[in-house]
Amino acid sequence: MKSSETLATATFRIFPKQLNNHGTVFGGQMMAWLDDVTSVSAQRFARAEIVTGSFDHIRFEQPAKIGDALEIQTYVTGVGTRSLEVFAKLIGEHLMTGERFLVGTAFATYVVVGPDYVAPSLAYDTVEAQAVHAGYAERRSQGKLAVDLDLS
Repeated sequence: MKSSETLATATFRIFPKQLNNHGTVFGGQMMAWLDDVTSVSAQRFARAEIVTGSFDHIRFEQPAKIGDALEIQTYVTGVGTRSLEVFAKLIGEHLMTGERFLVGTAFATYVVVGPDYVAPSLAYDTVEAQAVHAGYAERRSQGKLAVDLDLS
């Protein structure tokens, strides 16, 4: 499978009920949208039951405000034995001018539920996907460090 075949996109118009006290989109709202859209990419790849494992490296660059649109683009960027990583870009658009801007980026990890899963191979078929995949092993090892922490 090609990483471009896992691409999922969704566009949301920003309304007052989605704003925080600063007049920008509430981060929790963006997280909910991210979970929805990244899960589509994950399921397209896995074709199996999946659950959200984590969200990491969440960066908010510029705020989206009322009257803007927010487009979320996601695709699979790394594959483990039972887990997979999905990269997300949040792109804002000032609808009155057409100006587009980077709102943020994030990585989600999904875990396949159930026995006997064999992940298909994945080819990174765009320059961006290749660049993002290049950091997959390091991001994955950082996640394992967090899981191995002794909290006693």
